Amino acid sequence: MKILLPPSETKRPEGNGAPLDVSALALPCLGAKRHEVIDALIDLAGDEEHARKVLKLSPKQAGDVVHNRMLRSAPTMPAVDRYTGVLYDALDASSLAPASRRWLGANVWIHSAPLGPIGALDPIPPYRLAAGTSLPGLPALRRHWADATTEAIAEEDTDFVLDLRSEAYVALGPVPGTVASCYVRVVTEHGRALNHFNKKSKGLLVRALAEDRPRVRSLRTLRTWADGRGLVLRSSDESGVEELVVAE
Repeated sequence: MKILLPPSETKRPEGNGAPLDVSALALPCLGAKRHEVIDALIDLAGDEEHARKVLKLSPKQAGDVVHNRMLRSAPTMPAVDRYTGVLYDALDASSLAPASRRWLGANVWIHSAPLGPIGALDPIPPYRLAAGTSLPGLPALRRHWADATTEAIAEEDTDFVLDLRSEAYVALGPVPGTVASCYVRVVTEHGRALNHFNKKSKGLLVRALAEDRPRVRSLRTLRTWADGRGLVLRSSDESGVEELVVAE
């Protein structure tokens, strides 16, 4: 199984790892696409005022432009530790046992805007780029990434993909129809979508999976594991969409 997570706009600064090695990231066939976005971000960062306008940053967020300027030289840390925010706070990867963290590294991709899907333990620097941003010199990120990412996922030897991304990141690389998958939506028992608990519930779901490290090869085995954990996963009216039912 592979789990696809969205990134977060908020990130921990600094790090103590070696600078970014694009060739060492998961899905290495995306290397050329990654270099193109990195180069565009670094070039943009050469003009702070223009960069803030393109990235929709306030003057107080100028530090994010500096991060982009240093993408190839800044220290790194594992992606799952770099991202913060509701989902990653609930996942709390730093508190997991070593075996669970290794499981994250083998089973979780985090879909970043500049790098595409990367492994949870892949070391990355801080950066600022959202899925909907258009970078000078590049097509819209959806056009830049979608086909290449879908093809990269298709080439991976995985039985099943659990897609926990936001719709903006799904657009940057839909799971190919040749791979069994399901997209998860967080709802109440009566089917009402829960935006407030969406990210937290997904973070807790991934933490539970990392703790148990089940062998999930299909939606059926995922549901079996969820039942044993007291989690409710049910089919929705929309094909390919599972509902994770939580209390309000």
